Amino acid sequence: MHGGSEVVTWTGDGARRLTFAELGALAAQLAHALHDDLGVTGDQRVATFMWNNAEHMAAYAAVPSMGAVLHTLNLRLFPDQLTYIANHADDHVIILDSTLIPLLARVIGDLTVRHVVIVGAATGRPCSATA
Repeated sequence: MHGGSEVVTWTGDGARRLTFAELGALAAQLAHALHDDLGVTGDQRVATFMWNNAEHMAAYAAVPSMGAVLHTLNLRLFPDQLTYIANHADDHVIILDSTLIPLLARVIGDLTVRHVVIVGAATGRPCSATA
């Protein structure tokens, strides 16, 4: 109904704008990639470890619309708490903001997650798309 309305994400360099129509297309692309490429089905869990931005909002639209369960991993939790929550949820995928790689890297070896999807600019460091 409001495809021309904007979602504004503040970055360190200024505002980044997407229309709701563009956000919807991004959410559809994510949902198809999660299902077709990573095998996420209706009852599996997908976690986000992201800032509050347009990409996080796209995940909030994509994952529930495909019937999967979405939950947020809190950026401020201690490593053992992150590990417990992700493993207890039996997360299939974690969607990770590239700027938060160092935080998740502390616990990735202890997680039972099958895939990590990294969102954002490349950091120049090698990383695996699958945990």
